Amino acid sequence: MERLMSPWRLRYVSSGRRNEEGCVFCTAFRGRNDRARLVLFRGAYNFVILNKFPYNNGHLMIVPYAHVRSLQDTRDEALVEMTLLAARCEAILRRIYRPTGINLGMNLGRSAGAGIEEHYHLHIVPRWDGDTNFMTTIGGTRVIPEALRVSYRRLRPMFRQPAKKTEAAIGRRSVRSRSAR
Repeated sequence: MERLMSPWRLRYVSSGRRNEEGCVFCTAFRGRNDRARLVLFRGAYNFVILNKFPYNNGHLMIVPYAHVRSLQDTRDEALVEMTLLAARCEAILRRIYRPTGINLGMNLGRSAGAGIEEHYHLHIVPRWDGDTNFMTTIGGTRVIPEALRVSYRRLRPMFRQPAKKTEAAIGRRSVRSRSAR
């Protein structure tokens, strides 16, 4: 049997349910070091973060600041901004990674597959023809060829560009100004 060593995953698989005290998303958006927390963008109601344990390179999540379990508990403005940020993330991922497809999805509740069910979030996963290869199919192992810090360095500048579509739609002060952290 072949083995692929991935020691960076030990912390995840051995941690049980959580690595940190409290909600990992609340901890991330309250932090001051966006690079360390992998936060790429801060909007008025949501933030964009790289998935720490990605399915593919460029696996993003849009997370509301409000600690809520479902869409029905979310302010309308936050839902509008989330959708506009999803469109922006799609455009950025297409430009940087050139995927042939993109999955968007939410897992609301444990039985739906939510790893963090108390604070919902939207996954945006770039996909390529043939990205599910023998390693995934037979070996049950994902190969992520790009380090998270490299992904962060590639994506962060794209979120610093103006987002006029988002700003106009939510009718608030510049969303871009919140990303200056």
